[in-house]
Amino acid sequence: MKESYDVIVVGAGGAGMSAALAAGHQKLDTVLIEKSDYFGGSTARSGGGVWIPGNHALREAGQVSPDDAEQAKLYLDSIVGDAVPKLRRDTYIDRGPEVMDFINKTTPVRFKWVPNYSDYLPEQPGGRPEGRSVEPVPMDASFLGDELEHLHPAYTKAPANMIVTQADFRKISLGMRTLKGPITMFMVLFKRLIAMVARRKMYAMGNAICIGLRQGLIDANVPLIYNTPLLGLVVENGRVVGVEVEHKGERRQIMARKGVILGSGGFEHNQELREKWLPAPTDSGWSTGSKNNTGAGIEAGVAAGAAIDLMDDAWWGPTIPLPSGPWFCLAERNLPGSIIVNSAGERFMNEALPYVEATHEIYKAHEQGPAAVPAWMIIDQRYRNRYLFAGLTPRTPFPGRWLKSGAVQKGATLDELAGRIDVPADALKATVERFNGFATSGVDEDFHRGESAYDKYYSDHTVKPNPSLHVIDEAPFYAVKIVPGDLGTKGGLVTDENARVLRADGSVIPGLYASGNVSSAVMGNTYAGPGATIGPALVFGYLAALEIAAEETPLAKEA
Repeated sequence: MKESYDVIVVGAGGAGMSAALAAGHQKLDTVLIEKSDYFGGSTARSGGGVWIPGNHALREAGQVSPDDAEQAKLYLDSIVGDAVPKLRRDTYIDRGPEVMDFINKTTPVRFKWVPNYSDYLPEQPGGRPEGRSVEPVPMDASFLGDELEHLHPAYTKAPANMIVTQADFRKISLGMRTLKGPITMFMVLFKRLIAMVARRKMYAMGNAICIGLRQGLIDANVPLIYNTPLLGLVVENGRVVGVEVEHKGERRQIMARKGVILGSGGFEHNQELREKWLPAPTDSGWSTGSKNNTGAGIEAGVAAGAAIDLMDDAWWGPTIPLPSGPWFCLAERNLPGSIIVNSAGERFMNEALPYVEATHEIYKAHEQGPAAVPAWMIIDQRYRNRYLFAGLTPRTPFPGRWLKSGAVQKGATLDELAGRIDVPADALKATVERFNGFATSGVDEDFHRGESAYDKYYSDHTVKPNPSLHVIDEAPFYAVKIVPGDLGTKGGLVTDENARVLRADGSVIPGLYASGNVSSAVMGNTYAGPGATIGPALVFGYLAALEIAAEETPLAKEA
Protein backbone atom coordinates (compact mmCIF):
# COMPACT_ATOMS: atom_id res chain seq x y z
CA MET A 1 0.00 0.00 0.00
CA LYS A 2 1.38 3.37 -1.06
CA GLU A 3 1.37 6.51 1.08
CA SER A 4 -0.88 8.48 -1.29
CA TYR A 5 -3.43 8.05 -4.08
CA ASP A 6 -5.67 10.28 -6.12
CA VAL A 7 -8.75 8.66 -4.60
CA ILE A 8 -9.27 6.56 -1.49
CA VAL A 9 -12.52 4.61 -1.29
CA VAL A 10 -13.54 3.22 2.10
CA GLY A 11 -15.67 0.07 2.19
CA ALA A 12 -15.89 -2.77 -0.34
CA GLY A 13 -19.67 -3.10 -0.51
CA GLY A 14 -21.81 -2.16 -3.48
CA ALA A 15 -21.32 1.59 -2.99
CA GLY A 16 -17.56 1.42 -2.50
CA MET A 17 -16.91 -0.98 -5.35
CA SER A 18 -19.03 1.07 -7.74
CA ALA A 19 -17.11 4.21 -6.73
CA ALA A 20 -13.69 2.56 -7.02
CA LEU A 21 -14.57 1.03 -10.39
CA ALA A 22 -15.72 4.38 -11.78
CA ALA A 23 -12.64 6.14 -10.41
CA GLY A 24 -10.38 3.53 -11.96
CA HIS A 25 -12.02 4.01 -15.34
CA GLN A 26 -11.52 7.76 -14.98
CA LYS A 27 -7.77 7.01 -14.88
CA LEU A 28 -7.53 8.10 -11.26
CA ASP A 29 -4.93 6.40 -9.08
CA THR A 30 -7.40 4.66 -6.76
CA VAL A 31 -7.30 2.33 -3.78
CA LEU A 32 -10.21 0.57 -2.06
CA ILE A 33 -9.75 -0.22 1.61
CA GLU A 34 -11.95 -2.64 3.54
CA LYS A 35 -12.34 -3.14 7.28
CA SER A 36 -12.90 -6.90 7.09
CA ASP A 37 -11.44 -9.82 5.18
CA TYR A 38 -14.41 -9.80 2.79
CA PHE A 39 -15.73 -7.89 -0.19
CA GLY A 40 -19.42 -7.35 -0.80
CA GLY A 41 -20.75 -5.98 2.49
CA SER A 42 -24.51 -6.01 2.93
CA THR A 43 -24.98 -6.00 -0.86
CA ALA A 44 -23.54 -9.52 -0.99
CA ARG A 45 -26.05 -10.62 1.63
CA SER A 46 -29.03 -9.16 -0.21
CA GLY A 47 -31.55 -10.49 -2.70
CA GLY A 48 -29.70 -8.52 -5.35
CA GLY A 49 -32.59 -6.42 -6.60
CA VAL A 50 -31.72 -3.09 -8.18
CA TRP A 51 -34.34 -0.33 -8.50
CA ILE A 52 -33.08 2.02 -11.21
CA PRO A 53 -35.91 3.08 -13.55
CA GLY A 54 -35.25 3.13 -17.30
CA ASN A 55 -32.14 0.93 -17.24
CA HIS A 56 -31.03 -1.23 -20.17
CA ALA A 57 -32.42 -4.48 -18.73
CA LEU A 58 -35.86 -2.92 -18.38
CA ARG A 59 -35.60 -1.54 -21.90
CA GLU A 60 -34.70 -4.96 -23.27
CA ALA A 61 -37.74 -6.43 -21.51
CA GLY A 62 -40.02 -3.78 -23.01
CA GLN A 63 -40.71 -2.27 -19.59
CA VAL A 64 -39.77 1.35 -20.28
CA SER A 65 -42.42 3.78 -21.50
CA PRO A 66 -41.69 7.09 -23.29
CA ASP A 67 -42.51 9.01 -20.11
CA ASP A 68 -40.80 6.55 -17.77
CA ALA A 69 -38.35 9.05 -16.23
CA GLU A 70 -41.11 11.57 -15.59
CA GLN A 71 -43.29 8.90 -14.00
CA ALA A 72 -40.42 7.67 -11.81
CA LYS A 73 -39.74 11.23 -10.65
CA LEU A 74 -43.44 11.73 -9.92
CA TYR A 75 -43.37 8.52 -7.89
CA LEU A 76 -40.42 9.67 -5.76
CA ASP A 77 -42.04 13.09 -5.41
CA SER A 78 -45.18 11.45 -4.04
CA ILE A 79 -43.58 8.97 -1.62
CA VAL A 80 -40.37 10.75 -0.53
CA GLY A 81 -41.47 14.37 -0.68
CA ASP A 82 -39.46 17.07 1.02
CA ALA A 83 -37.50 14.63 3.18
CA VAL A 84 -34.86 14.69 0.40
CA PRO A 85 -34.10 17.56 -2.01
CA LYS A 86 -35.78 17.10 -5.39
CA LEU A 87 -32.54 17.73 -7.28
CA ARG A 88 -30.94 14.74 -5.57
CA ARG A 89 -33.97 12.53 -6.30
CA ASP A 90 -34.15 13.65 -9.93
CA THR A 91 -30.42 13.15 -10.45
CA TYR A 92 -30.80 9.57 -9.29
CA ILE A 93 -33.49 8.93 -11.91
CA ASP A 94 -31.66 10.83 -14.69
CA ARG A 95 -28.21 9.27 -14.16
CA GLY A 96 -29.21 5.78 -13.03
CA PRO A 97 -29.44 4.19 -16.50
CA GLU A 98 -25.98 5.55 -17.32
CA VAL A 99 -24.58 3.77 -14.27
CA MET A 100 -26.20 0.48 -15.25
CA ASP A 101 -24.74 0.82 -18.76
CA PHE A 102 -21.32 1.42 -17.20
CA ILE A 103 -21.57 -1.70 -15.02
CA ASN A 104 -22.77 -3.71 -18.00
CA LYS A 105 -19.75 -2.55 -20.00
CA THR A 106 -17.03 -2.91 -17.34
CA THR A 107 -18.05 -6.03 -15.38
CA PRO A 108 -19.33 -9.55 -16.13
CA VAL A 109 -22.61 -9.07 -14.21
CA ARG A 110 -25.76 -8.99 -16.33
CA PHE A 111 -29.25 -7.98 -15.23
CA LYS A 112 -32.80 -9.00 -16.09
CA TRP A 113 -36.24 -7.69 -15.19
CA VAL A 114 -38.02 -9.34 -12.26
CA PRO A 115 -41.48 -9.84 -13.81
CA ASN A 116 -44.28 -8.04 -12.00
CA TYR A 117 -42.33 -7.47 -8.77
CA SER A 118 -44.35 -4.38 -8.03
CA ASP A 119 -43.04 -1.06 -6.80
CA TYR A 120 -43.64 -1.07 -3.06
CA LEU A 121 -46.25 1.69 -3.17
CA PRO A 122 -47.63 1.14 -6.67
CA GLU A 123 -50.92 2.96 -6.16
CA GLN A 124 -49.11 6.23 -5.49
CA PRO A 125 -48.76 8.68 -8.42
CA GLY A 126 -46.12 7.35 -10.80
CA GLY A 127 -46.05 3.93 -9.13
CA ARG A 128 -45.73 0.88 -11.36
CA PRO A 129 -47.58 -2.35 -10.51
CA GLU A 130 -45.47 -4.25 -13.08
CA GLY A 131 -42.36 -3.21 -11.22
CA ARG A 132 -39.05 -1.55 -12.06
CA SER A 133 -36.72 -4.01 -10.33
CA VAL A 134 -33.97 -5.98 -12.05
CA GLU A 135 -31.75 -8.71 -10.66
CA PRO A 136 -28.43 -10.26 -11.73
CA VAL A 137 -28.40 -13.24 -14.05
CA PRO A 138 -26.78 -16.20 -12.22
CA MET A 139 -23.12 -16.49 -13.13
CA ASP A 140 -20.28 -18.97 -13.00
CA ALA A 141 -17.73 -17.15 -10.85
CA SER A 142 -14.85 -19.56 -11.46
CA PHE A 143 -13.02 -16.68 -13.17
CA LEU A 144 -12.47 -15.07 -9.77
CA GLY A 145 -10.29 -17.96 -8.56
CA ASP A 146 -9.04 -17.80 -4.98
CA GLU A 147 -10.50 -14.30 -4.57
CA LEU A 148 -13.90 -15.99 -4.13
CA GLU A 149 -12.77 -16.92 -0.64
CA HIS A 150 -13.10 -13.24 0.23
CA LEU A 151 -16.79 -13.03 -0.76
CA HIS A 152 -18.81 -11.87 2.23
CA PRO A 153 -20.57 -14.81 3.96
CA ALA A 154 -24.13 -15.33 2.76
CA TYR A 155 -27.23 -14.32 4.68
CA THR A 156 -28.40 -17.93 4.79
CA LYS A 157 -26.42 -21.07 4.07
CA ALA A 158 -27.36 -23.02 0.97
CA PRO A 159 -25.74 -26.01 -0.78
CA ALA A 160 -23.07 -25.14 -3.32
CA ASN A 161 -24.50 -24.09 -6.69
CA MET A 162 -28.06 -23.95 -5.28
CA ILE A 163 -29.17 -20.89 -7.20
CA VAL A 164 -32.56 -19.31 -6.51
CA THR A 165 -33.36 -15.94 -8.08
CA GLN A 166 -35.94 -13.50 -6.73
CA ALA A 167 -38.29 -14.57 -9.51
CA ASP A 168 -37.77 -18.24 -8.55
CA PHE A 169 -38.36 -17.59 -4.85
CA ARG A 170 -41.83 -16.23 -5.47
CA LYS A 171 -42.86 -19.51 -7.13
CA ILE A 172 -41.07 -21.81 -4.68
CA SER A 173 -42.61 -20.06 -1.65
CA LEU A 174 -46.03 -21.43 -2.71
CA GLY A 175 -44.86 -25.03 -2.34
CA MET A 176 -47.10 -27.41 -4.27
CA ARG A 177 -49.96 -24.93 -4.63
CA THR A 178 -49.17 -24.38 -8.30
CA LEU A 179 -47.25 -26.37 -10.91
CA LYS A 180 -44.72 -23.55 -11.08
CA GLY A 181 -43.47 -24.29 -7.56
CA PRO A 182 -42.30 -27.91 -8.03
CA ILE A 183 -41.21 -27.25 -11.63
CA THR A 184 -39.06 -24.32 -10.49
CA MET A 185 -37.59 -26.35 -7.64
CA PHE A 186 -36.84 -29.22 -10.04
CA MET A 187 -35.07 -26.81 -12.40
CA VAL A 188 -33.06 -25.34 -9.51
CA LEU A 189 -31.92 -28.82 -8.47
CA PHE A 190 -31.24 -29.86 -12.08
CA LYS A 191 -29.13 -26.75 -12.71
CA ARG A 192 -27.22 -27.43 -9.50
CA LEU A 193 -26.42 -30.96 -10.70
CA ILE A 194 -25.26 -29.68 -14.08
CA ALA A 195 -23.09 -27.05 -12.41
CA MET A 196 -21.48 -29.64 -10.15
CA VAL A 197 -20.75 -31.98 -13.05
CA ALA A 198 -19.30 -29.10 -15.07
CA ARG A 199 -17.35 -27.89 -12.00
CA ARG A 200 -18.91 -24.47 -12.14
CA LYS A 201 -19.18 -22.10 -9.19
CA MET A 202 -22.62 -20.57 -9.62
CA TYR A 203 -23.82 -17.47 -7.78
CA ALA A 204 -26.90 -15.27 -7.96
CA MET A 205 -28.61 -12.38 -6.16
CA GLY A 206 -26.38 -9.95 -4.26
CA ASN A 207 -23.43 -12.32 -4.54
CA ALA A 208 -23.49 -12.04 -8.32
CA ILE A 209 -23.47 -8.22 -8.25
CA CYS A 210 -20.48 -8.13 -5.93
CA ILE A 211 -18.56 -10.82 -7.79
CA GLY A 212 -19.07 -8.89 -11.01
CA LEU A 213 -17.90 -5.62 -9.44
CA ARG A 214 -14.89 -7.36 -7.92
CA GLN A 215 -13.81 -8.70 -11.29
CA GLY A 216 -14.32 -5.25 -12.75
CA LEU A 217 -11.92 -3.82 -10.17
CA ILE A 218 -9.33 -6.46 -11.00
CA ASP A 219 -9.65 -5.68 -14.70
CA ALA A 220 -9.29 -1.95 -13.96
CA ASN A 221 -6.19 -2.60 -11.79
CA VAL A 222 -7.77 -1.03 -8.72
CA PRO A 223 -6.25 -2.61 -5.59
CA LEU A 224 -8.46 -3.78 -2.72
CA ILE A 225 -6.73 -3.88 0.64
CA TYR A 226 -8.46 -5.98 3.31
CA ASN A 227 -8.29 -5.81 7.12
CA THR A 228 -7.80 -2.04 7.11
CA PRO A 229 -10.46 -0.38 9.30
CA LEU A 230 -11.06 3.36 9.12
CA LEU A 231 -10.08 5.26 12.26
CA GLY A 232 -10.72 8.80 11.07
CA LEU A 233 -10.29 11.38 8.32
CA VAL A 234 -7.29 13.63 7.83
CA VAL A 235 -8.46 17.24 7.52
CA GLU A 236 -6.27 20.23 6.58
CA ASN A 237 -7.68 23.76 6.29
CA GLY A 238 -11.22 22.40 6.15
CA ARG A 239 -10.44 19.93 3.36
CA VAL A 240 -10.35 16.14 3.70
CA VAL A 241 -6.93 15.09 2.44
CA GLY A 242 -6.68 11.50 3.57
CA VAL A 243 -7.67 8.77 5.97
CA GLU A 244 -6.29 7.36 9.17
CA VAL A 245 -6.48 3.57 9.28
CA GLU A 246 -5.21 0.56 11.11
CA HIS A 247 -3.17 -1.72 8.89
CA LYS A 248 -1.22 -4.78 10.01
CA GLY A 249 -1.56 -3.67 13.61
CA GLU A 250 -0.23 -0.18 12.97
CA ARG A 251 -1.99 3.18 12.89
CA ARG A 252 -1.11 5.03 9.71
CA GLN A 253 -2.24 7.78 7.37
CA ILE A 254 -2.91 7.44 3.65
CA MET A 255 -3.21 10.68 1.74
CA ALA A 256 -5.73 11.45 -1.01
CA ARG A 257 -4.71 13.99 -3.64
CA LYS A 258 -8.23 14.40 -5.00
CA GLY A 259 -10.76 12.94 -2.61
CA VAL A 260 -12.04 10.33 -0.18
CA ILE A 261 -15.25 8.42 -0.93
CA LEU A 262 -16.95 6.77 2.02
CA GLY A 263 -18.95 3.64 1.24
CA SER A 264 -18.58 2.02 4.64
CA GLY A 265 -22.20 1.18 5.47
CA GLY A 266 -24.52 2.15 8.27
CA PHE A 267 -24.46 1.62 12.03
CA GLU A 268 -26.79 -1.36 12.36
CA HIS A 269 -24.27 -3.37 14.37
CA ASN A 270 -23.35 -0.61 16.80
CA GLN A 271 -25.72 -1.09 19.73
CA GLU A 272 -24.69 2.20 21.35
CA LEU A 273 -25.58 4.20 18.23
CA ARG A 274 -28.79 2.23 17.78
CA GLU A 275 -29.90 3.13 21.28
CA LYS A 276 -28.93 6.75 20.74
CA TRP A 277 -30.80 7.22 17.45
CA LEU A 278 -33.29 4.48 16.64
CA PRO A 279 -36.74 3.85 18.16
CA ALA A 280 -36.82 1.62 21.23
CA PRO A 281 -36.58 -1.23 21.74
CA THR A 282 -33.77 -1.97 19.31
CA ASP A 283 -31.17 -4.72 19.05
CA SER A 284 -28.23 -5.16 16.69
CA GLY A 285 -28.97 -8.89 16.85
CA TRP A 286 -32.15 -8.24 14.86
CA SER A 287 -30.25 -6.85 11.85
CA THR A 288 -29.35 -8.89 8.77
CA GLY A 289 -26.85 -6.24 7.62
CA SER A 290 -23.14 -6.98 7.53
CA LYS A 291 -21.67 -7.44 11.01
CA ASN A 292 -18.92 -5.02 10.05
CA ASN A 293 -21.27 -2.05 9.73
CA THR A 294 -20.70 -0.18 12.97
CA GLY A 295 -20.91 3.43 11.79
CA ALA A 296 -17.20 4.27 11.61
CA GLY A 297 -17.62 6.25 8.41
CA ILE A 298 -20.52 8.25 9.81
CA GLU A 299 -18.61 9.09 12.98
CA ALA A 300 -15.53 10.08 10.97
CA GLY A 301 -17.65 12.33 8.75
CA VAL A 302 -19.29 14.00 11.74
CA ALA A 303 -15.88 14.64 13.27
CA ALA A 304 -14.92 16.36 10.01
CA GLY A 305 -17.94 18.66 10.27
CA ALA A 306 -20.58 16.75 8.26
CA ALA A 307 -24.31 17.11 8.81
CA ILE A 308 -26.38 13.98 9.40
CA ASP A 309 -29.99 13.13 8.67
CA LEU A 310 -32.55 10.29 8.94
CA MET A 311 -30.65 8.80 11.87
CA ASP A 312 -33.87 7.57 13.45
CA ASP A 313 -34.79 5.40 10.49
CA ALA A 314 -33.61 2.18 8.86
CA TRP A 315 -34.28 -0.21 6.00
CA TRP A 316 -36.65 -1.96 8.36
CA GLY A 317 -38.31 -5.34 8.06
CA PRO A 318 -40.40 -7.54 10.37
CA THR A 319 -37.91 -10.17 11.50
CA ILE A 320 -38.04 -13.57 13.21
CA PRO A 321 -35.29 -13.88 15.86
CA LEU A 322 -34.28 -17.48 15.20
CA PRO A 323 -31.55 -19.17 17.27
CA SER A 324 -29.27 -19.24 14.21
CA GLY A 325 -29.79 -15.53 13.55
CA PRO A 326 -32.47 -13.12 12.35
CA TRP A 327 -34.77 -14.16 9.50
CA PHE A 328 -36.02 -11.24 7.41
CA CYS A 329 -39.73 -11.98 7.08
CA LEU A 330 -40.69 -11.26 3.47
CA ALA A 331 -43.16 -13.56 1.71
CA GLU A 332 -44.37 -15.18 4.91
CA ARG A 333 -46.45 -12.12 5.86
CA ASN A 334 -48.18 -11.87 2.50
CA LEU A 335 -49.28 -15.47 2.26
CA PRO A 336 -52.92 -16.15 3.14
CA GLY A 337 -53.79 -17.69 6.48
CA SER A 338 -51.56 -15.49 8.63
CA ILE A 339 -52.04 -12.43 10.81
CA ILE A 340 -49.84 -10.40 13.16
CA VAL A 341 -51.10 -9.38 16.59
CA ASN A 342 -49.89 -7.21 19.48
CA SER A 343 -49.77 -8.08 23.19
CA ALA A 344 -53.55 -7.54 23.39
CA GLY A 345 -54.12 -10.22 20.76
CA GLU A 346 -55.28 -7.64 18.20
CA ARG A 347 -54.25 -6.90 14.62
CA PHE A 348 -52.82 -3.41 14.12
CA MET A 349 -51.81 -3.22 10.43
CA ASN A 350 -52.00 -4.71 6.97
CA GLU A 351 -49.54 -7.56 7.49
CA ALA A 352 -48.61 -7.59 3.79
CA LEU A 353 -47.29 -4.02 3.75
CA PRO A 354 -43.82 -3.42 2.27
CA TYR A 355 -41.30 -4.22 4.97
CA VAL A 356 -40.19 -0.66 5.81
CA GLU A 357 -43.79 0.50 6.08
CA ALA A 358 -44.75 -2.59 8.11
CA THR A 359 -42.04 -1.95 10.68
CA HIS A 360 -42.99 1.71 10.92
CA GLU A 361 -46.45 0.42 11.84
CA ILE A 362 -44.98 -1.96 14.43
CA TYR A 363 -43.13 0.88 16.18
CA LYS A 364 -46.13 3.19 15.90
CA ALA A 365 -48.38 0.56 17.48
CA HIS A 366 -45.81 -0.16 20.20
CA GLU A 367 -45.52 3.53 21.05
CA GLN A 368 -49.25 4.00 21.29
CA GLY A 369 -49.83 0.67 23.06
CA PRO A 370 -50.61 -2.14 23.62
CA ALA A 371 -47.06 -3.41 23.17
CA ALA A 372 -46.17 -4.66 19.69
CA VAL A 373 -42.50 -5.51 20.23
CA PRO A 374 -42.46 -8.38 20.05
CA ALA A 375 -45.52 -8.97 17.91
CA TRP A 376 -46.75 -12.45 17.00
CA MET A 377 -47.54 -13.95 13.61
CA ILE A 378 -50.43 -16.38 14.01
CA ILE A 379 -50.72 -19.26 11.52
CA ASP A 380 -52.35 -22.68 11.49
CA GLN A 381 -51.35 -26.13 10.29
CA ARG A 382 -52.96 -25.59 6.89
CA TYR A 383 -50.65 -22.63 6.27
CA ARG A 384 -47.69 -24.68 7.45
CA ASN A 385 -48.62 -27.56 5.13
CA ARG A 386 -48.90 -25.28 2.12
CA TYR A 387 -46.04 -22.80 2.14
CA LEU A 388 -42.32 -22.36 2.49
CA PHE A 389 -41.57 -20.68 5.83
CA ALA A 390 -38.24 -19.18 6.89
CA GLY A 391 -36.45 -21.66 4.66
CA LEU A 392 -38.47 -24.69 5.80
CA THR A 393 -40.28 -26.66 3.12
CA PRO A 394 -44.04 -27.20 3.52
CA ARG A 395 -45.06 -29.80 6.14
CA THR A 396 -41.59 -29.77 7.70
CA PRO A 397 -42.08 -29.49 11.49
CA PHE A 398 -40.65 -26.43 13.18
CA PRO A 399 -37.22 -27.37 14.59
CA GLY A 400 -37.17 -28.10 18.29
CA ARG A 401 -34.58 -25.39 18.87
CA TRP A 402 -36.99 -22.80 17.43
CA LEU A 403 -39.65 -23.87 19.91
CA LYS A 404 -37.18 -24.08 22.77
CA SER A 405 -35.84 -20.57 22.08
CA GLY A 406 -39.36 -19.11 22.15
CA ALA A 407 -39.16 -17.89 18.55
CA VAL A 408 -42.10 -20.20 17.80
CA GLN A 409 -44.91 -21.27 20.13
CA LYS A 410 -47.42 -24.06 19.48
CA GLY A 411 -50.89 -24.69 20.82
CA ALA A 412 -53.52 -27.35 20.19
CA THR A 413 -56.14 -24.58 20.47
CA LEU A 414 -56.12 -20.81 20.20
CA ASP A 415 -56.71 -20.69 23.96
CA GLU A 416 -53.57 -22.70 24.60
CA LEU A 417 -51.57 -20.63 22.11
CA ALA A 418 -52.75 -17.39 23.73
CA GLY A 419 -51.49 -18.63 27.08
CA ARG A 420 -48.10 -19.45 25.62
CA ILE A 421 -47.61 -15.95 24.24
CA ASP A 422 -49.32 -14.20 27.15
CA VAL A 423 -52.15 -12.52 25.25
CA PRO A 424 -55.85 -12.54 26.26
CA ALA A 425 -57.42 -15.70 24.85
CA ASP A 426 -60.83 -14.13 24.24
CA ALA A 427 -59.24 -11.25 22.33
CA LEU A 428 -57.11 -13.54 20.17
CA LYS A 429 -60.09 -15.74 19.32
CA ALA A 430 -62.18 -12.68 18.47
CA THR A 431 -59.40 -11.33 16.25
CA VAL A 432 -59.07 -14.61 14.37
CA GLU A 433 -62.85 -14.91 14.02
CA ARG A 434 -63.10 -11.40 12.58
CA PHE A 435 -60.20 -12.03 10.20
CA ASN A 436 -61.80 -15.31 9.09
CA GLY A 437 -64.88 -13.33 8.15
CA PHE A 438 -62.75 -11.03 6.01
CA ALA A 439 -61.13 -14.06 4.38
CA THR A 440 -64.54 -15.44 3.48
CA SER A 441 -65.80 -12.16 2.04
CA GLY A 442 -62.44 -11.28 0.44
CA VAL A 443 -62.40 -7.79 1.94
CA ASP A 444 -60.20 -6.79 4.88
CA GLU A 445 -62.42 -4.07 6.29
CA ASP A 446 -59.88 -3.12 8.96
CA PHE A 447 -56.58 -2.77 7.05
CA HIS A 448 -57.33 -3.42 3.34
CA ARG A 449 -54.89 -6.30 3.01
CA GLY A 450 -54.74 -7.73 -0.47
CA GLU A 451 -55.86 -4.58 -2.27
CA SER A 452 -52.43 -3.30 -3.34
CA ALA A 453 -50.57 -4.85 -6.27
CA TYR A 454 -47.63 -5.29 -3.89
CA ASP A 455 -49.77 -7.30 -1.45
CA LYS A 456 -50.59 -9.69 -4.28
CA TYR A 457 -47.01 -10.38 -5.40
CA TYR A 458 -46.16 -12.91 -2.68
CA SER A 459 -49.75 -14.07 -2.21
CA ASP A 460 -51.44 -17.31 -3.34
CA HIS A 461 -53.56 -16.72 -6.43
CA THR A 462 -55.23 -20.11 -6.06
CA VAL A 463 -57.01 -18.66 -3.01
CA LYS A 464 -60.28 -16.87 -3.75
CA PRO A 465 -61.69 -14.27 -3.50
CA ASN A 466 -58.63 -12.52 -2.01
CA PRO A 467 -55.22 -14.18 -2.61
CA SER A 468 -53.79 -12.62 0.57
CA LEU A 469 -56.54 -13.81 2.93
CA HIS A 470 -57.53 -17.27 4.17
CA VAL A 471 -59.28 -18.51 7.28
CA ILE A 472 -57.15 -19.65 10.23
CA ASP A 473 -58.93 -22.67 11.70
CA GLU A 474 -56.91 -25.87 11.32
CA ALA A 475 -55.21 -27.00 14.54
CA PRO A 476 -52.55 -26.98 15.79
CA PHE A 477 -51.88 -23.27 15.81
CA TYR A 478 -48.53 -21.47 15.86
CA ALA A 479 -47.29 -18.07 17.00
CA VAL A 480 -44.03 -16.81 15.50
CA LYS A 481 -42.20 -13.98 17.25
CA ILE A 482 -41.81 -10.82 15.17
CA VAL A 483 -39.35 -8.04 16.04
CA PRO A 484 -38.39 -4.82 14.21
CA GLY A 485 -35.28 -5.92 12.33
CA ASP A 486 -33.53 -4.28 9.42
CA LEU A 487 -31.30 -4.67 6.38
CA GLY A 488 -29.24 -1.70 7.50
CA THR A 489 -29.70 1.85 8.76
CA LYS A 490 -30.89 4.80 6.65
CA GLY A 491 -29.32 7.66 8.52
CA GLY A 492 -25.95 9.10 7.66
CA LEU A 493 -23.98 11.93 6.18
CA VAL A 494 -25.93 14.51 4.22
CA THR A 495 -24.83 14.63 0.58
CA ASP A 496 -25.80 16.56 -2.53
CA GLU A 497 -26.70 15.28 -6.00
CA ASN A 498 -23.01 14.62 -6.75
CA ALA A 499 -22.43 12.68 -3.50
CA ARG A 500 -20.43 15.54 -1.97
CA VAL A 501 -20.72 15.58 1.82
CA LEU A 502 -22.32 18.74 3.24
CA ARG A 503 -22.06 20.67 6.48
CA ALA A 504 -25.13 21.73 8.45
CA ASP A 505 -25.13 25.11 6.67
CA GLY A 506 -25.27 23.40 3.28
CA SER A 507 -21.67 24.11 2.33
CA VAL A 508 -19.52 21.37 0.81
CA ILE A 509 -16.74 19.68 2.75
CA PRO A 510 -14.02 19.67 0.08
CA GLY A 511 -12.51 16.30 -0.65
CA LEU A 512 -15.23 14.21 1.03
CA TYR A 513 -17.90 12.12 -0.70
CA ALA A 514 -20.27 9.40 0.47
CA SER A 515 -22.59 6.77 -0.97
CA GLY A 516 -24.66 3.88 0.30
CA ASN A 517 -25.82 3.57 3.90
CA VAL A 518 -23.04 5.77 5.24
CA SER A 519 -25.03 8.62 3.65
CA SER A 520 -28.60 9.63 4.40
CA ALA A 521 -30.98 7.77 2.10
CA VAL A 522 -32.23 9.35 -1.12
CA MET A 523 -35.42 7.36 -0.46
CA GLY A 524 -36.12 9.36 2.69
CA ASN A 525 -38.33 7.54 5.18
CA THR A 526 -39.77 5.13 2.64
CA TYR A 527 -38.73 2.47 0.11
CA ALA A 528 -39.56 2.80 -3.59
CA GLY A 529 -39.26 -0.82 -4.61
CA PRO A 530 -37.10 -3.96 -4.62
CA GLY A 531 -33.49 -2.80 -4.81
CA ALA A 532 -33.97 0.81 -3.70
CA THR A 533 -30.99 0.42 -1.36
CA ILE A 534 -28.53 -1.09 -3.84
CA GLY A 535 -29.60 1.18 -6.70
CA PRO A 536 -28.64 4.45 -4.95
CA ALA A 537 -25.43 2.87 -3.62
CA LEU A 538 -24.30 2.05 -7.15
CA VAL A 539 -25.42 5.36 -8.64
CA PHE A 540 -24.01 7.79 -6.10
CA GLY A 541 -20.75 5.86 -5.76
CA TYR A 542 -20.30 6.28 -9.51
CA LEU A 543 -21.29 9.95 -9.44
CA ALA A 544 -18.82 10.66 -6.63
CA ALA A 545 -15.97 9.32 -8.75
CA LEU A 546 -17.03 11.35 -11.77
CA GLU A 547 -17.30 14.49 -9.66
CA ILE A 548 -13.76 13.97 -8.36
CA ALA A 549 -12.48 13.41 -11.89
CA ALA A 550 -14.09 16.67 -13.01
CA GLU A 551 -12.72 18.78 -10.15
CA GLU A 552 -9.41 20.60 -10.11
CA THR A 553 -8.20 20.39 -6.53
CA PRO A 554 -5.32 22.24 -4.88
CA LEU A 555 -3.61 18.99 -3.92
CA ALA A 556 -3.90 17.63 -7.46
CA LYS A 557 -2.32 20.81 -8.86
CA GLU A 558 0.56 20.55 -6.40
CA ALA A 559 1.14 16.91 -7.36
